[in-house]
Amino acid sequence: MTATSLSTPKVSVFFPGSVLRAEMVEGFAELVREAGLARLWMGQNLTIDTHHLFAYLAGRGIKVPVGTSVGLMPLRHPFEAAVQARSAAMLTGQPMVAGYGPGAVEFASSLRGTAYASPLTAAREYLSMVRALVNGELVERSGDYYCLNGMIPPLPSGRPEVEVGAGVLRANMAKVAGEVADVAITWLTPAPYIKNVLAPALYEGAQSRGRAAPRIVTLLHFAVDRPRRDPRELVLAANGGHLGAAPYAAMLRRAGVDVDPGEPARSAAALVDSGVFLTGSASEIAEQVADYARSNVDEVALSPGGVLIRYGVEAALADLREVVAELRGKDV
Repeated sequence: MTATSLSTPKVSVFFPGSVLRAEMVEGFAELVREAGLARLWMGQNLTIDTHHLFAYLAGRGIKVPVGTSVGLMPLRHPFEAAVQARSAAMLTGQPMVAGYGPGAVEFASSLRGTAYASPLTAAREYLSMVRALVNGELVERSGDYYCLNGMIPPLPSGRPEVEVGAGVLRANMAKVAGEVADVAITWLTPAPYIKNVLAPALYEGAQSRGRAAPRIVTLLHFAVDRPRRDPRELVLAANGGHLGAAPYAAMLRRAGVDVDPGEPARSAAALVDSGVFLTGSASEIAEQVADYARSNVDEVALSPGGVLIRYGVEAALADLREVVAELRGKDV
């Protein structure tokens, strides 16, 4: 197996957390380039904008495929979102996945004055508009949440591809993603839940529109087992906020993971025990990735969030390098 032929699912890297200095991201992007990985993913960043970070990397000569997981819809009109996504693809010269989600109810309310009465309808409108715009289409639509009459100026043929992704947590949003998105992006989702709940819903939504189902990308949170590391502490460092959120708790309980927003320590232990948070040796973590290969996942993005927050960038990169090295030699 060559350095650029990691087996299915494709393997990517996710940079977790806020970025206070742009150079923090360089090692992650360089790993993607040097190891021939699929993509560098980043979440919504409110310190240095994610699209600006992609431009920074391109300016540094580190031009790799990139993706957002996920941008928050209330922050940008679909037209601006499409311009930003296409700009990232143009500057890197590489394919871009522009992933979006409605965000927490409180966040949307703080920006819009009121929450989305139907996050599903809002997402359907938003995703379909952005997807049409990046594909060079004229959009003439007045929806419940977004209005647009226009198009982005066309580019010469051969421009880097922009795909539109949706953050997917439950079946109803998966159906919407199946209708209008190119990529479905999951977070803290157990492999059986993806296979038995999300994948069928994506297929159902796609069938209703006579199109192929979006490919599935899942963010895998992990930490290599090392002396004096407590994986439960690392779970809380990276995902404490998610475990305290009712939608994530409900999804995990439906998937058979015993979590409770009011008991973070127990919930963290449940993520470790269930294998939602991957830990062990680098070899053992690589083996656990195989569960996602058998669950309709097309791409995994490895996130060393807890390690980065507790121990810093170099420790997080060391974990990534070890797991990627193991994945090179395994048919997952």
